[in-house]
Amino acid sequence: MMCNLVVIDTAPNKSLSPPLVPLSFCCIYCRVNRERDILLPKQYIHLLLSLNFHIVYMADSAPLLSHHDQSVELRQPRSLDETIERCIGDFGWSQFLQAALVSFAWVFDAQQTFISVFTDAEPSWHCTQVEHQSSACNSLSNICQLSKNSWSWDWPTHTSIISEWGLECSTSFITGLPASSFFMGCLAGGLALATLADSTLGRKNMLLLSCLMMSLSSLLTVFSSNIWMYSALRLINGFGRATIGTCALVLSTELVGKRWRGQVGVIGFFCFTLGFLSLPIIAYINRGSSWRTLYLWISVPTIFYCILVRFLVHESPRWLFVRGRKEEAVSTLKSMAQANQSILTMSFSNVPIEPESWNVDLYSTVKILLNKRWAFRRLAAVMIAGFGIGMVYYGMPLGLGNLSFNIYLSVTFNALSELPSSLITFFLMGKLNRRGSLLGFTVLSGICSVLCVVIGQVWPGLQIGLELVSFFSACTAFNVELIYTLELFPTCVRNSAISIVRQALVFGGVFSPVLVAAGRKNGFLSYGVFGLAIGFCALPVLGLPETRGATMCDTMDEEEQKELEKAASDAHGIAAAMLA
Repeated sequence: MMCNLVVIDTAPNKSLSPPLVPLSFCCIYCRVNRERDILLPKQYIHLLLSLNFHIVYMADSAPLLSHHDQSVELRQPRSLDETIERCIGDFGWSQFLQAALVSFAWVFDAQQTFISVFTDAEPSWHCTQVEHQSSACNSLSNICQLSKNSWSWDWPTHTSIISEWGLECSTSFITGLPASSFFMGCLAGGLALATLADSTLGRKNMLLLSCLMMSLSSLLTVFSSNIWMYSALRLINGFGRATIGTCALVLSTELVGKRWRGQVGVIGFFCFTLGFLSLPIIAYINRGSSWRTLYLWISVPTIFYCILVRFLVHESPRWLFVRGRKEEAVSTLKSMAQANQSILTMSFSNVPIEPESWNVDLYSTVKILLNKRWAFRRLAAVMIAGFGIGMVYYGMPLGLGNLSFNIYLSVTFNALSELPSSLITFFLMGKLNRRGSLLGFTVLSGICSVLCVVIGQVWPGLQIGLELVSFFSACTAFNVELIYTLELFPTCVRNSAISIVRQALVFGGVFSPVLVAAGRKNGFLSYGVFGLAIGFCALPVLGLPETRGATMCDTMDEEEQKELEKAASDAHGIAAAMLA
């Protein structure tokens, strides 16, 4: 017999039918025969509320069920998503401050990613003497073929590693080694650290470890005495930096309700833009100072940020619950709760989720993603798309030196182009379909990148404009790609999935310096290849499901069940259409 109506008597002295009990008790009546089923103490009302019973407060002698003939079915136990939203609300100041503090890690991430644009740049130079009119020294000369006393750097030698260590005549492999080492470190760090946030360390501790490793290695870079030591420290720096963006994105979005996931995720993109934009400002302020000064500017604040994360940031309650640490999850929610904290434990008692039995070792999350057919299909599609996006996203800023434009202004314009990208993602993410948006922006970026080569040869003035449109589109596609991936995978593997996709983005960036170097002689080998890569790599996204407005699952079984239900619904729709 299903009982789903709770009656609380506020007029116990009146005669009601069926009879009501004193105020200190409440009754549960059965909708089938309208007879009293059981009596419960009043303090259990919160429990009944958490179970979604229908509450009726009686203050007169009206028949109990006379206006409740339409029965209210008892809902199934709510999901973890619904429970957390009930406890801490959909989105509040506490969640906003947590998300903003966590997302600020993207500022330091951007600074470490693009600092080599200035520290590893080849400074401008000038001729110091002209012996006679047939002298080979001019602005178009190769300085490696000139005598040392016939030219000089425009700035002090310590402004760049190229001028300080005399690398102006070294091979492209040597001069590009620090940047390549950084990206290789990102790949290694992503593979080694990706699953720690899902398995043992959690989101907060992984974010703290990554920021600390990145800041300390950046600080030690100041003491580099040669290109080899410098490259080794850049490798360690990239290794530590690899999971910062992933942990910050996942942790910030798991603290809010599903309606605000996209908008909160974009906070990190704003912070990344802020970090990117701060670089040309810092570099211009210190344009006559040592390149070591730039590393001090970006490493010391990161150390202070690590202290704030340690003491002010909460661990993800979703991750704690999925890992079976329910008491810690409840404690975290109590510190953020807007509602009555006494119902938190009762609410969690009805969540039908158990800790994943397969998630027992470091790489189990990767194994399950590869073994589950639907998960592997999704992962492969977003990884291929990420490779193309990463090639453009990391390659465009590195190729700015090939354009006939001021490097400080060109980097500033590229950084500023990320701002409208983040704004569009922030305000339209709730309205845009993920799949269609990702395809649209990648195709637009590819077209503009190719046109940058074709039209740039005819109208050089348009080249920087097309480059900015292409980079803007790649930035927006980058943002949408991460949010789309966030929604495609359940909580238990979400961090690992996003980490793997970010490694695909970085892997695309590994090839960018090589293409940029080749593009100095043939522009199509840089911007042309960029455009073709991002356009064609996005095509596998056509086979992915749309996730806008969908509820995030927490376990693989839950996601599989949703996949099966969708397949059955699609099959039923096709059959109905054929019969019609």
